[in-house]
Amino acid sequence: MRLDKFLWSVRYYKTRSLAADAVKKNRVKVNGDVAKASREIVPGDAIEVRKDQINLSFKVLQIPKNRIGAKLLTLHIVDTTPKQEYEVLELRKLSQDYYREKGEGRPTKKDRRDLDDYLEEEAEDVIIKGEDLD
Repeated sequence: MRLDKFLWSVRYYKTRSLAADAVKKNRVKVNGDVAKASREIVPGDAIEVRKDQINLSFKVLQIPKNRIGAKLLTLHIVDTTPKQEYEVLELRKLSQDYYREKGEGRPTKKDRRDLDDYLEEEAEDVIIKGEDLD
């Protein structure tokens, strides 16, 4: 099975064209080597995918005939990604959305005014402290 089709069938990418684009951008390695989308995948291959700024790695157990359900993934691949990679991903997610809960969306006028007031107070504190140092 082709590499791009395999990545799509084991649900690493939503579409086959996204998988092919990732392979073209050298974000996928097979057995440590950069691969093309047409590369044939066989059981036992180690695949490394750079996605969401982390390196996901897995080993191929079986080749699926078509796109498979999420529950059947463990029959076809074994995830060998180090736990540190997932921890880095979690830290990155936490650092991005520390202020706003998921799904809250755009700040309201009140949120914006509160933020402006806070920033003005911080700027005044810096100016006052700067005068005291002279």
